[in-house]
Amino acid sequence: MYSRNQYLKEVREEYLKTKSKKEKARLLDEAEKRTSLDRKYLIRKLKPLSNLDKKKEQRKKRKVVYDGYVKAALAKVWEIFDYPCGQRLEPLLKTQVERLRELGELNCSDEVAEKLKRISPRTIDRKLKHQKEVLHWKRKYRPRNNPLLYQKIPVRAGDWDRSLVGQVDIDLVEHCGSSARGEFIHSLSTVDIASSWWEGEGIMGRAQGRTFEALTNIRKRTPFRWLEMHPDNDSALVNWHLLRYAESEGITFSRSRPYKKNDNSFVEQKNSTHIRAFLGHLRYDTEKELEIINDLYRNELRLYKNFFQPVMKLKEKIREKGKVHRKYDVPKTPYQRLVESGQIPEPTRKELEALYLSLNPAQLKRNIEMKLNKLYQAYQEKSRRDAVKPFKKQNPRMGLHFI
Repeated sequence: MYSRNQYLKEVREEYLKTKSKKEKARLLDEAEKRTSLDRKYLIRKLKPLSNLDKKKEQRKKRKVVYDGYVKAALAKVWEIFDYPCGQRLEPLLKTQVERLRELGELNCSDEVAEKLKRISPRTIDRKLKHQKEVLHWKRKYRPRNNPLLYQKIPVRAGDWDRSLVGQVDIDLVEHCGSSARGEFIHSLSTVDIASSWWEGEGIMGRAQGRTFEALTNIRKRTPFRWLEMHPDNDSALVNWHLLRYAESEGITFSRSRPYKKNDNSFVEQKNSTHIRAFLGHLRYDTEKELEIINDLYRNELRLYKNFFQPVMKLKEKIREKGKVHRKYDVPKTPYQRLVESGQIPEPTRKELEALYLSLNPAQLKRNIEMKLNKLYQAYQEKSRRDAVKPFKKQNPRMGLHFI
């Protein structure tokens, strides 16, 4: 802006000397091109005695009515009355300032007290803007309910060895529909970072004991040894049950940074492609639905995704002139990546190979569709059952029921 003003000063000297409209139009065209300013704004700028000539000390300063003493007293009253907005605080100031001074809770001069009585709600909000920001940050980073547990679990953010099998991302997916009220089914989703091997398990609610049981069931099904568990900061996953389990089994336990969802990017991708794409966003909250979901997770879905769904992995990301170019490796299934890694025992490799040769992807797909239809039928039956409730009165004319 300083350079632009210097340029406009030079242009204005020439603009004021010339009397030809054609020459003035040429100067305006040039200035408009160089500064990208609107033409009408440039005409006002190039007039005599414009703001370009005024120095900072020459400009008329606005008189400060509500100074720092008023702000300090205002913040004190605002804190006493539990941080109300300006509209609610303004009538309190008119009636309570003198009373607080008499009680010794507010120490201010008569002049400050008079200013507090006539300050407007909008000015109150403007003067308290900084105090509100400070209070917001204090509340945002307040100590958690269990700070010792979170201190014992180290934070890890993205520095993964993507060739090492056994680093598992963990997340919970809610199936609450449009309302999170009551108890409903959650899907515990896990994925290996190196091979993209995915496993899932459904649980009712989010109790720590059920989450722990589901995680142990998933670990029994995975064909590799777990080296590290990495959930987000969800209290259902970061708890003493899992911490003691990880320590007893020799598994490293780490967590994501608060408010950084991309630290669990690997499992977040699978939540979309492996869970939401099949189960959708409906509400599942019955034991029958839980049984169908677990039957799907433990059998066809895991086999279909891990043995017959290729995954592309990012090799490098290059930025050229503001554009990002991504290069991916050859798409391979999690089964192929796991076998090629050479990090699983030979008996396990042979079992996986025999299982792969015995599978029919078309039949797996048909079984998945059949179970999803069965799940949707259970959902519809539940919805019809919930819609038909015991009625006390019935309107015979309209056929409508009233409770």
